[in-house]
Amino acid sequence: STVQANTDAGFSIVTYTGTGANATVGHGLSSVPKMYIVKRRSNTGNWYTYHESIGNTKRLRLDETSSATTESTAWNNTSPTSSVFSIGTSVDVNAGSNTYVSYVFAEVEGYSKFGSYTGNGNADGTFVYLGFRASLIMSKKTSGTGNWEIFDTTRDPINYSGKYLLANSSDAEGDTG
Repeated sequence: STVQANTDAGFSIVTYTGTGANATVGHGLSSVPKMYIVKRRSNTGNWYTYHESIGNTKRLRLDETSSATTESTAWNNTSPTSSVFSIGTSVDVNAGSNTYVSYVFAEVEGYSKFGSYTGNGNADGTFVYLGFRASLIMSKKTSGTGNWEIFDTTRDPINYSGKYLLANSSDAEGDTG
């Protein structure tokens, strides 16, 4: 693998060539990633996404609205470590001789946070404490279909509840009104 890592920001970009066999890929972060996204570059394929909150037996697809799906061939049922993440035999993460790019994220206190929450059905929503004011929030319903919603302080500096983007869509910016 080839790694470009910024450990201060908890982010690395990794490129590698698939083998078709279960393997590990170095990520260069020196801490355990909470989320990573893998995209096949040499052929068509989905944006396979690992998130700590759904575990190593499931995967999400950044380019789809589908729920978290059990797939042992994505991450080889193995959690990442402070030096590597695991890939299984799925063609979307590890087809022989195919090239891939992965975006790997680890938490940095006061800078980034990854987790999950359970909605409460109230109009004001659930309060999720991060320990800092986030500049960007990305969320995805994992128990059913739903968009990857992105709210940020550039689009809506006062309150995140208004303007948004959808990572899984080519739609223009939306506004909840």
